[in-house]
Amino acid sequence: MIKKKSILELTRIVIICILTLTITACQDLSVQKANDGPIVNPSATIKVALLVPSGSSDDNQEDLAQNLIRAARMAINDHPKAKIEMLIFGTAGDPLRAEAAAKKAISQNVKLIIGPLFAESAKSVGKIAAASNINVLSFSNTSSIAGNNVFILGNSFQNTADRLLGFASQKGYNKVSVVSPDTTAGSIAANAVRLSAKSNDLDLVGSYNYPFSADGIANNARKITRKIRRSGSDTVVLTADSASGLPLLAEFLLAKGLPIKDIKVLGLSRWDIPQTTLNTPGLRNGWFTVPDGAAINSFNKRYKKVYGNPPHPLAGFAYDGMKILATLLSEGNINAAQRSQITRPQGFKGASGAFRLLNNGSAQRALSVAEASAGALRIISPAPTRFGGSGAFLYEITK
Repeated sequence: MIKKKSILELTRIVIICILTLTITACQDLSVQKANDGPIVNPSATIKVALLVPSGSSDDNQEDLAQNLIRAARMAINDHPKAKIEMLIFGTAGDPLRAEAAAKKAISQNVKLIIGPLFAESAKSVGKIAAASNINVLSFSNTSSIAGNNVFILGNSFQNTADRLLGFASQKGYNKVSVVSPDTTAGSIAANAVRLSAKSNDLDLVGSYNYPFSADGIANNARKITRKIRRSGSDTVVLTADSASGLPLLAEFLLAKGLPIKDIKVLGLSRWDIPQTTLNTPGLRNGWFTVPDGAAINSFNKRYKKVYGNPPHPLAGFAYDGMKILATLLSEGNINAAQRSQITRPQGFKGASGAFRLLNNGSAQRALSVAEASAGALRIISPAPTRFGGSGAFLYEITK
């Protein structure tokens, strides 16, 4: 027989446990993790700040700003269940004005900041927002600013390198060289190739750069070609884009003896911008990446139907940033503005296809692998449309 004192003691313990669990549960509902982001009420109107590069004398920036605003509104309209009030702030592309805009937005109780465009501005805004536990979804593609409460929506060198070298690995290539201009961007791109080669278990057998000029290319092409051939590379990655001399570089490497029939040439930039780059003999049968064409065409068509003109190429980033919040709010998610949900493994469907934000602040975006061929491109590995259970993209099997 249990003694009365024992029963009383047991009852006291049970009550304490119940109270403890109740308090803990309440704390979980009312207090978010530090630096994770604010908890929201999906049934109420949620304020979000959109920082765009308006307010300067640059007509191109003004046009881009209007495109970003319109694309963000499209995302809101696509999710009528989400109650979002978008507050628009012009930064003029200036870090100090971006800081001021962030402070004003925070004083008006925004739960998330989307933008700004430029890396330095995004970095400044991130510091301001961190003090108020607010996440920032920047339009930048500069990986160095990503992390903590700052996310980049732009496609990074790392994302492109991972897609290209992952595909090259599947096709049996295993010895990689990288050629890049001696610039900050070139250094970042070369490092992305190095990291991707390591993650795909490929050998990086050479990394070569050249002064960023026509003379720099002309004077170093022979030496670089010789080193690539001696390294035993079966793959060479060119990081330059058309505006920074890619066609000239490819032509000089070919002229100095790079055997493109035996060494696969890959590119971290879009070779179809401008389309004439695809006519470059030194890039023939090489591989580069493009976004999901079907997704982009759908977004462009819808945007033009609403606004009368096709969108700016960067407008989709504003759509994607707002899409994240709108999607989560539509699901009734009280953590819609928090890191834990912004970075959910299954990702989101955006203007250019499937994408997700990673815990390191970068964006992982679905890309197709294209092959250059006589002034045109051919998709040889379509962009995946979703993520698998492990959070990795699901790719079609290619022959």
